[in-house]
Amino acid sequence: MNRVIVDYKKLNKDILNLLVEKFPDGYSDRDIIYFKNHHRDTIEAVEVKTDDTIYLVKISERLAGVMQDYDDNTSETDVPVAIVNDQVGSEFSLDD
Repeated sequence: MNRVIVDYKKLNKDILNLLVEKFPDGYSDRDIIYFKNHHRDTIEAVEVKTDDTIYLVKISERLAGVMQDYDDNTSETDVPVAIVNDQVGSEFSLDD
């Protein structure tokens, strides 16, 4: 299974859909996963899964706003430009 860390700035439409489906009312403290990156910085993220990939979406002050805006606009055909980006972050390992 692939494991990928994604910054909210690089969310694509599919990952954002997963986030909104899993956390329709937003995420809480118990949903947050903490881990150290390769620089030994503590990262906070929420997890969403597909059949072949686990995504850890880094939490930032703007993530909740992006999720809310997207959920409010799902009936529209356009996704805000700031979140349309098919690039995903680097693979991660919790074993390091």
